[in-house]
Amino acid sequence: MPNTEEQTRQVGLSPATAVKPTRLIIDCDPGIDDAVSIALAVGSPELEILGITTVAGNVGIQETTTNALGLLAAFGRDEIPVAAGAHRGLVRTKADHRFVHGENGIGGVDLAPARRTVNSEHAVDFLSNILSRHGPRSVTIAAIGPLTNIAMLLALRPELIDNIEELVIMGATAGGGNITPVAEYNTWADPEAAQRVFTTVGLKIRLLELQITRRATVDQGVVATMRAESPRGDLLADMIDGYEDRTPDGQPLHDALAIAAIVDPTLIETRPASVEVNTHSDSQRAETVFDFGPAAANSNLQVAVEFDLKRFRELLIARVAGPVQGE
Repeated sequence: MPNTEEQTRQVGLSPATAVKPTRLIIDCDPGIDDAVSIALAVGSPELEILGITTVAGNVGIQETTTNALGLLAAFGRDEIPVAAGAHRGLVRTKADHRFVHGENGIGGVDLAPARRTVNSEHAVDFLSNILSRHGPRSVTIAAIGPLTNIAMLLALRPELIDNIEELVIMGATAGGGNITPVAEYNTWADPEAAQRVFTTVGLKIRLLELQITRRATVDQGVVATMRAESPRGDLLADMIDGYEDRTPDGQPLHDALAIAAIVDPTLIETRPASVEVNTHSDSQRAETVFDFGPAAANSNLQVAVEFDLKRFRELLIARVAGPVQGE
């Protein structure tokens, strides 16, 4: 396989980014775009994946956990531990998103049973234990599902906030929603959790909101290239074919943009903001109100306002369908 310097050069990254990989935990609800996100992560030498935690969202917790284990096995990385987390929101139980992702959450694609079993710890304990073993600002968390696990972690172990280098979130919307006219699905699934996370003092957050991520599309040309590149690319292309989230420009891989922004932070442009989540009104529930004004200038929350679609697609093709890190 190409060495690390060659891999990073192929997609325009500096070889220096691979010298000290970012320690990463992925909190997710696989999910087709989650599946592509995991593939991108394991294919990127810039990342050291410490574990995956699951939450109910696109499908139930048993299915999201089974999918995470099966995906890691299919990608040749089943040594990465998986811990199951919250099976419902903090306050209310919400409907899943399987009408978009298929009955099993991954477009009806059947994965071989994983040899590894789920970790015995709850996801919150798993996250706590990993953070406790590392120093200040040393672990990045990608939260690409409902924020229930993350909210519980922050509530139960606030002393560990300083050990989080960055929380990169796919969620919320600065415009129209994808589950109600005003709400994005991950936030709508647990708005109380989202409000707690977005307003946590001292937590560095990068937020990829829906109006940006719905532009992170793959068209048929990209999918065909993925399919032709490798068995893993072919597997993911089958999942994407079963993905009912479609735009005129292709199918948006919302969660994959969050992982791409960790692999290559220069892909996105951000602005400081504050975000408030409506946790009260039923008709406006989970609406997210953004403030980019002067009061937010020193905010710990950075919201993506632009990204490079061409480079995002190039990164996906190179990493998702290319060699897995360690092959």
